[in-house]
Amino acid sequence: MANYVLVPGLWLGAWAWDRVAERLRAAGHRVRAVTLTGVAERAAELSPEVGVETHVADILAAMDGWEEVVLVGHSGANVPVTAVADRHPERIARIVYVDTASLPSGVAVIDFNDEVTQKAWRAQVGDGYALDVPAYEQGAGRFDGLTEEDWERVRERATPHPWGAVTQPIERPQDIPATPKTMVASTMPVALIHELIASGNPAFAPLGTPEWTFVELPTGHWPMFSRPDDLAALL
Repeated sequence: MANYVLVPGLWLGAWAWDRVAERLRAAGHRVRAVTLTGVAERAAELSPEVGVETHVADILAAMDGWEEVVLVGHSGANVPVTAVADRHPERIARIVYVDTASLPSGVAVIDFNDEVTQKAWRAQVGDGYALDVPAYEQGAGRFDGLTEEDWERVRERATPHPWGAVTQPIERPQDIPATPKTMVASTMPVALIHELIASGNPAFAPLGTPEWTFVELPTGHWPMFSRPDDLAALL
């Protein structure tokens, strides 16, 4: 039996993990899925104080009472889950990044997007504190494998994300703990990841250390919706 803490990416709550959590529990594991502070609230109610450190505290609260966990982060949850793993390696059996990875020190989620996306996000937020849910368009690519039922669920339940969690980076230690780390690659072939590591790409080169492993789960960016059985089996 293992203890799993599942952290969703931007705009998603604990509900995003329902199918995966059900399968893990059926296999005898203990599971806690997290709805990060500020998610599931109306944009007008969000506070400027909510940011990465708030979400670090949320994850630690979800780990409470468990000596060791498998910490799973999807997409934009990479920053707070990395902070928890960096600061509390003795609590982490493995950290799993679902179609994402740890970012270098000082790099925020927004920085890993192209300039057009960054500009659009900043214009939308303006003086506010919430990044609205994108106008997702159903189709191939990032959203491969989603059924109409999945889309209805996302449209009904996705909510604005705290802007501070998108724009705030963390400072990582000089010596990164050698905690086992796995990337579940859904939208990028593992062969390409290895090429980027070998090329010295600043975002990927740090993933070339021995504790990293990579597995492919070809689908869209949300495998917890499109391939929950396979994602649960990998976890």
